Amino acid sequence: MTQMTLAQLASALGARLQGNGDTLIEGVATLEQAQSGQIAFLANPKYRAQLQSTQASAVLLSEADADTFGGNALVMKDPYVGFARVAQMLDTTPAAATQIHPSAVIDASAQLADGVAVGANAVIEAGAVIGANVQIGAGSVIGLNSRIGAETKLWANVTLYHNVVVGAQCIIHSGCVIGSDGFGYANEKGLWIKIPQTGRVVIHDHVEIGANTCIDRGAIDDTVIEEGCIIDNLVQIAHNDIIGAHSAIAGATVIAGSTRLGRHCIVGGNSAIAGHLEIAPGTHINGMTGVTGSIKQPGLYGSLPPLQEAKTWRKNSVRMRQLDDMYRRIRALEKQLAQDADDQ
Repeated sequence: MTQMTLAQLASALGARLQGNGDTLIEGVATLEQAQSGQIAFLANPKYRAQLQSTQASAVLLSEADADTFGGNALVMKDPYVGFARVAQMLDTTPAAATQIHPSAVIDASAQLADGVAVGANAVIEAGAVIGANVQIGAGSVIGLNSRIGAETKLWANVTLYHNVVVGAQCIIHSGCVIGSDGFGYANEKGLWIKIPQTGRVVIHDHVEIGANTCIDRGAIDDTVIEEGCIIDNLVQIAHNDIIGAHSAIAGATVIAGSTRLGRHCIVGGNSAIAGHLEIAPGTHINGMTGVTGSIKQPGLYGSLPPLQEAKTWRKNSVRMRQLDDMYRRIRALEKQLAQDADDQ
């Protein structure tokens, strides 16, 4: 179990220490659930009432809240960021693999740097290059001539097709398929003619990809995930997409081919973005949004109404079906009013 003193945490975070710096911290928790030995955080004012009753050994606080709290605290500008960093320092997540398992199948031409660990029944094909301290979970497959950067972790049953490039310090969760064929076909008199997908998938450093996400290889050019992106579970990224650096894509989102998502974009869950679009850097897209045109200016975009009672929704749905008829009647009334004004 990892333990750090409050003073050590304060130094690592650049936070102001309030209280006993010798207090041992071994885990993180919410204000309501925290017990002795844990550190909690207050980032949302609606939980301020829990501050006085928390059993946490210490709390991460902003300067505004520190004045009213008499217990141990680490005071910093953004307590939530502090919580994330403390959680990393005290992380107890096990390794995806700790050694090269005897059942792993590794081609003689593959290059493995120092510290590589490969789980049971994993396969590393010819020409693969695996960087230092990479962890490859059980049952994973690293395809022909693929490359993985140092300290990247692949959990169990990840599949990298041929010629996939993954950067350093990435995390790829179980069930991901990276580099499968993009959805590319020509139609000849009703018959689908497959177009071989000869591009790659290139994933830059510090990217995390959630479970069961699929990223298609490019048709000719590469599909690219730039540095620092976070991609949730069950996301589909199609061929030739470019996902800009430090963007976040929530679960069950689908991005069709040849779309470019700018840097620092946020896409809410269960959204669908059509192909061949440009999404401006810094754009935020609400969950369950359908994007059918390019977005030229950053902002907050969404296409669905808020939650409402079923009775109200049914009434509004009926009225939606009447919109065209209402439009024609209003246009006719406008013309009649204009004619009457001319006659006067």
